Amino acid sequence: MSKLAITPVLVAIEWVFYSKPASGRVLASIAVLMAGITLCTLTDTQVASNPAGMVVAIAAVLVTALYQVWAGTKQKELGLNGMQLLQQVSPLSVALLAALIPLVEPVGWGGRELGTILGYEFSLPSLTWIVVSSALGLVVTLSTFLFIGATSSLTYNVVGHLKTVLIVGAGVAVFGEEMGLRKLLGLAAAMGGIVWYSAIKMEEARAAPPPPPPAATEGKGKG
Repeated sequence: MSKLAITPVLVAIEWVFYSKPASGRVLASIAVLMAGITLCTLTDTQVASNPAGMVVAIAAVLVTALYQVWAGTKQKELGLNGMQLLQQVSPLSVALLAALIPLVEPVGWGGRELGTILGYEFSLPSLTWIVVSSALGLVVTLSTFLFIGATSSLTYNVVGHLKTVLIVGAGVAVFGEEMGLRKLLGLAAAMGGIVWYSAIKMEEARAAPPPPPPAATEGKGKG
């Protein structure tokens, strides 16, 4: 449920802090998409009372929404591309993770016991998978920056919901999960919202004025 909350929070951040309100049609398409995702994924009817979990979920929603917004705005503000922004962000990410690891993982400062980080026995297969997973993480993060830089944070969020739709559909088609009426209606509504949003964005792209050619820009600067 917290993942669904990222989209409206992202829209609100761009509207309030960056003066980029979404159009009524875009908001309507997002509403249809979110209603569909809710129908086909929210199956737990029991609501657990967990204040600590609620605090963590709210913090995660705010941080994720800000991360996606800043991944786009900072590229434009600083004149950087996705690779350059990732290069600047990575040292800070490493420092934050290094500070958090001792708080949530058994490091093994008192002794290199089995089950601790310092007590882990490395092997060639484990090192191989560590390198592969690190490379995949780098590719995912870089693709996030590149995609948001080329489109927008909201479009990236919509594509993330498309992934959810594909996963749910694959569960039915490949693994034989039950396709109830609720899930079917949810998938249909979600895909309808995605198609509607895509059509709106393509229409806006066609209506946008083309950028001036480089030669004309250089000529004006010399004059």
